Amino acid sequence: MVDTDSVTGTAKELAGKVRGAVGDLIGSDRDSVEGRARQVQGTAERAYGEGKDALRETADRVADAGADARDNAGRYYARAEESVRNAADEAYHFAEDAYDDGGRYLSEGRRAIAQQVEESPLAALLIAGAVGLGIGLLINTRR
Repeated sequence: MVDTDSVTGTAKELAGKVRGAVGDLIGSDRDSVEGRARQVQGTAERAYGEGKDALRETADRVADAGADARDNAGRYYARAEESVRNAADEAYHFAEDAYDDGGRYLSEGRRAIAQQVEESPLAALLIAGAVGLGIGLLINTRR
């Protein structure tokens, strides 16, 4: 029997891949990082569900071997469950830290650009105009 964590983990993993790809496509760092975080969380949840399935099957097989085997399987199951939960938590925290770092870098970049614009508004205006002209030429040549 497939564990619900496996199914929901796979769905989260797929949704994270899609969101990350969309974020990359539209240039949204936030969507990209959140998508990757969701993907990592989904992968960990899927692995957790698969681990539970495997341990459940193993526990069922050894249950017939007697009370000692059943107790050992329960202990191994609990240890494995804790290990998978810890791995999922670590993966989530890693992704969360990456998201926070990305936001901080974005904020610092915005401040640096704002400072440059304040120091040299004419140069910033010329650069913006050149970029706009370039985009306009690209769009116009594609028609």
